[in-house]
Amino acid sequence: MAQRILDASGLRCPMPLLKTKLELNAMSPGEELEVIATDSGSARDIPAYLRVSRHELVSSTEADGRFRFVIKCGD
Repeated sequence: MAQRILDASGLRCPMPLLKTKLELNAMSPGEELEVIATDSGSARDIPAYLRVSRHELVSSTEADGRFRFVIKCGD
């Protein structure tokens, strides 16, 4: 279960990614963040950022136009 939840619903690119980065910067290694977004660009942008970051994408789902990401904060 994620320790923090970021609801970026209704925000347009690039705001969901920027808010995700800010939230992760404020977290401790090992904590999990759940991000909820409605912008379809998030499905591409957030995983792409995580591939080149110290953070880990735990899960990614899409249902009814809502994208959910669970991210483990890295060291």
